[in-house]
Parts: sequence; structure tokens; C-alpha cells
Amino acid sequence: MNQALVITGAANGIGARTAILARRPVAILHRTRADEAGEVAAQIERAGGRAIAIAADIGVEADVVRAFETIDRTFGGVSGLVNNAVDPGPRRRLADLATEDLERVFRTNVLGAFFCTREAAKRMSTNNGGAGGAVVSMSSLLAVKTGAPGAWVHFASSKAALETMSYGLAKELAPEGIRVNVVRCGVIATERRLGQDKDFRDQALAQVAMGRMGDPDEVAKAVLWLLSDDAAYVTGATVDVAGGL
Repeated sequence: MNQALVITGAANGIGARTAILARRPVAILHRTRADEAGEVAAQIERAGGRAIAIAADIGVEADVVRAFETIDRTFGGVSGLVNNAVDPGPRRRLADLATEDLERVFRTNVLGAFFCTREAAKRMSTNNGGAGGAVVSMSSLLAVKTGAPGAWVHFASSKAALETMSYGLAKELAPEGIRVNVVRCGVIATERRLGQDKDFRDQALAQVAMGRMGDPDEVAKAVLWLLSDDAAYVTGATVDVAGGL
């Protein structure tokens, strides 16, 4: 398979581990972390793979179109997409939430996923001569399950919108050979999670039945299974990787 798996927000964390473990050509989309994205691509190439890092703000339609055109020129097409990029926004109650913060969260987490899925689907659709493919969108079990009151209702709402988008597109795109699924993460030991206030992090961890944070590789492996032919009859599904949260 020479066409690319596109992963947004893949300069670090779950996205980076998914790219490294994929063992297939990968396009790494990032907004600001050029050095980290470049190192992920370099690591893949040192292991004998093919990868490219592309700077793109997925909340800007023109950036997404340009990125996918670059992918076409480099790899000849797209075989899969992981909607991994996320902007959680600031920790705020509704009364203190600025309009620009709310807009930024939804532009990245919802509009960005729509833009990327649209461009990927155009290329993968059997209606357009593509070979089909798969999309996995990354959600948050804790956010969607609780609504994240008093802290991140804006973020939780964006993830709920992403899940509804994925469910609808699973039905819309199935006749075109494209599967769409969701992975809901729990409390995962990413840079962002480890950088949170310890008390807040411990409150989240206390809800996890297995009593530990997940490793990014554990999430990446679930994503890669959903992208693989082993999951050929799985679409419209939500897989929780959350340790019994």
C-alpha cells in the first residue's frame, strides 16, 4: 500500500505513536510543532518507512486543501484518516468563556474534522475511482460521559459533535467503501494530561476501574486495528480505550 494514512495532530502523543506504529506511508499534519513532527517523520524513515510532515491549521479550509494536494503529489492518494488534532480550549466555566476560545475549539475539533474527512473521502470513495478506506475520529470518554461541567463543557460539546458526525458519515460513506469509527480515550498519559494540575488529574484517574493511566500505544493499537482489514465489517462503532472508566 503506497497511499498515505493521514493523521492530524501527529507531532506528539497518541497521533505520533499511531504514525510510528502504522508501518505504512504516513502524512503527519501539525499546526505549530514543526521540529517534533519532523522528528516523527524521520523516525519512521529511519525504520525503512515513508513519511512526510506538513504544516497545516486544519481549522482553515485552504490549509486542509493544500495539505491534501501535497499528499496527492507525494503518495498518489489517501488510504485512511485519523482525526486526532484537538484544541481543548482553556479550563473555564461558561460565564468566563470568551467567544474566541469557543470558536477556536469548534473550528479545530469539529470544522477541522469535517474538512479533513471531506478531502479524504473524495480520494478514497469508490464512486470516484478510489479503493475505499477508513476514518477514525478521536473522542474523549470522560468529556462526553460527564459533559465536563465547570471546566471543559465547550470541549466536551465539540467531541459530542464529532461523534455524531462520525456516526452519520459511517452510514453515508459505507456504500462508497469507506468505514468511519470513533475511539474514545480515557485518562491517557500524554504530554497534555501529565501537564494538568495533579489534583485534577487524580480526580479523573479515581474514576478508572483499572486504577492507572493508559499508555498512548494502547490507544494507537486500537486505532490501527480499526483502520486495518481485520476490522473490515466494523463501521459506525465507538471503541472505548479507557480502562473501565
